[in-house]
Amino acid sequence: MSLVSTLLAGAVFGLALAAPPGPMNAVIAEQSVRNGWTAGFRAGLGAMTADLLFMVGALVGVVAVVQRYPAVHAAMVAVGGVLMLYFAYGAAKELDSGFRDGQSEATGFQRAFVLAITNPYQMVFWLTVGVGLLEPGTLDVLGTVAASQAGVLVVETGSSTLLFGFFGGILCWTVVFPATLVAAERRVQQFAPVVAGVSALVLAGFGVYFLYDAATTLGVVLAETVETLSS
Repeated sequence: MSLVSTLLAGAVFGLALAAPPGPMNAVIAEQSVRNGWTAGFRAGLGAMTADLLFMVGALVGVVAVVQRYPAVHAAMVAVGGVLMLYFAYGAAKELDSGFRDGQSEATGFQRAFVLAITNPYQMVFWLTVGVGLLEPGTLDVLGTVAASQAGVLVVETGSSTLLFGFFGGILCWTVVFPATLVAAERRVQQFAPVVAGVSALVLAGFGVYFLYDAATTLGVVLAETVETLSS
């Protein structure tokens, strides 16, 4: 039972990371309605590949090192912000171009990957929840809520079963989300332009926010540096 619960818990964690609205799903949505299910699926694989690298980085401590140096972290966030604005511009340009003009499906993979690898939210996830998933041990999920439920749902952290379920959950979203969008596009004539427009707005919004966050962090770092030099 512990094996099954661990597998299912991993899948839930994976879906919790993949499903919320954000820049990754905006790219997947735009690619799905523009170039079909395969393109959306490839974009999802790009984001999942970044998660695999983050997992390796968390295991060897690279993610923690990046987070420890605010200037490095801010630079990565700034790059992500610029890329999001660039991709938002590209999505907006496609609103009047007919969408299916033979754009390479690999583009979606590359876009999602570079956005995910510079996404501070995914980095923070692997510094917090991700570290907990990787550390060997057990988690009594229901036991933390009610003593009478102790031992009912026990998850083995740091196990290959949990990680298999985790990436299985992400893969499930990567398959189902583009398929749902493609099916909806076939039924609603103006669905593709709407999705592209919303994707552009989401990417632009996150791009501006990321640049603001990077500028704020760099401002704090600069102020601390000046204060240190003047003291």
